[in-house]
Amino acid sequence: MMRKVVRSFDEWRVAARELIAGRIAPESVEWATSESDGDLFSAFGAQPHAAASQAALHLPRQLVEMLMAAGCFNTPDRWAFLYKVLWRWQLGQRDVVSAADPDGARLHAMVKAVHREEHDMHAYVRFRERKEEDGAPRFVAWFEPTHEVLPQVARHFARRMGGTSWMIATPAAAVAWDGERLHDMPPLMRSAADIDDAGEALWLTYYRSIFNPARVNADLLRSHIPSRFWKNLPEGAIVPAMVSAAANGERRTGQTSTVGRRSGATTIPVAAERAQPQRELPSTLDQCRRCDLWRNATQAIPGVGPSNARIMLVGEQPGDQEDLQGLPFVGPAGAVLDSALAEAGVQRDAVYLTNAVKHFKWELRGKRRLHKTPAQSEIAACHLWLEEELARVKPDVIVALGSTGLKSVLERGSATMQSVMDAPFEHDGRWVITVYHPSYVLRAPDEAIRQQAYEVIVNGLRQALELTAAPVRSG
Repeated sequence: MMRKVVRSFDEWRVAARELIAGRIAPESVEWATSESDGDLFSAFGAQPHAAASQAALHLPRQLVEMLMAAGCFNTPDRWAFLYKVLWRWQLGQRDVVSAADPDGARLHAMVKAVHREEHDMHAYVRFRERKEEDGAPRFVAWFEPTHEVLPQVARHFARRMGGTSWMIATPAAAVAWDGERLHDMPPLMRSAADIDDAGEALWLTYYRSIFNPARVNADLLRSHIPSRFWKNLPEGAIVPAMVSAAANGERRTGQTSTVGRRSGATTIPVAAERAQPQRELPSTLDQCRRCDLWRNATQAIPGVGPSNARIMLVGEQPGDQEDLQGLPFVGPAGAVLDSALAEAGVQRDAVYLTNAVKHFKWELRGKRRLHKTPAQSEIAACHLWLEEELARVKPDVIVALGSTGLKSVLERGSATMQSVMDAPFEHDGRWVITVYHPSYVLRAPDEAIRQQAYEVIVNGLRQALELTAAPVRSG
């Protein structure tokens, strides 16, 4: 049994290259994360032999990014598991990155949890201001992350806060920004109570002034902000009392006393849409309010790809991971699509990827945000942005991924996949190919149906590649 002691992803990568070069199977390696389990340098042994130093691991960028993210997942066997994934990939078992594979499913879950933790840290880190005479850092924050995401979150705040000095402390480590560079430090604080913020009283006064007891929804508040974050939020100390007061009668202080007292039964004969004020059309996707989906989404997700792509893939809508990361097809369905693209011989970075609806529509089930199919009115409202993408990219072939994508491309709510899946057809001077959405492969009831759906996607992508060289039929 060989022992490897690693404490970071970079150390694991060095060790993994050596092991792969030596053809050491996962079951022959014992991974440790503490020097007390063995000396770090002796654990690595001598310098890697020639075969190890010259060994090249040819991994796709997506797999490297997934391994790096999963390396932040706080579990004792993470390094052993990541090496198992790498070992299987080197053996040619490409399904190890598929969400349909047990190891792939775990890898995706780890990546999802880490990205969720990054998102939560972006949202719930609260910087407290220090007195100017105390010097740097000017702002200090305390956070208790579940996973080891401090380095990447620190880079996010370094970009956001410019030359202002700050420090983020956690139970395991701290990172400081001096305005130019990030500095890694050992743990320096025990809790948020170690921070003295003279301006916090002013913030709490402001928070109380904007709190509207007439509109408070305690259940929604708890579902949007997990309870573990409340204890470190400045407003967390006063919100319970304000929610309790709202429930005990203070709701009426947020309501005007004249509501409901007007006499008579006057009816104004005007349609609801005409009663709305005139507004300019949004000029950017982030400004879009053409339907209500923006209210519950993290962000709008635009399409990505070359501005002169010959093939455009149109899916349904962003999913949970897309909503958090700001990119289309980066979740489990995206992994299926990547596999299908590779098998069809189509390079992902050569196609334009987008969705019919640009905001994530979801419903809460427990603590999970589950996909909810967009309504036809929402598809129609979002078609403006697909038109803009089509006009800008001018693809030769559109691949509609699923029913929603097809309805948006054709601008016809009655369009069905079954009627057009037999062969490519021409629409508005372009070829259109209809295949299943990759998410259908994940949720199909049995393996035979999943395989058949996957083959339809692969064949459709192959056809799209062939049609880029074929003229569109006229008439």
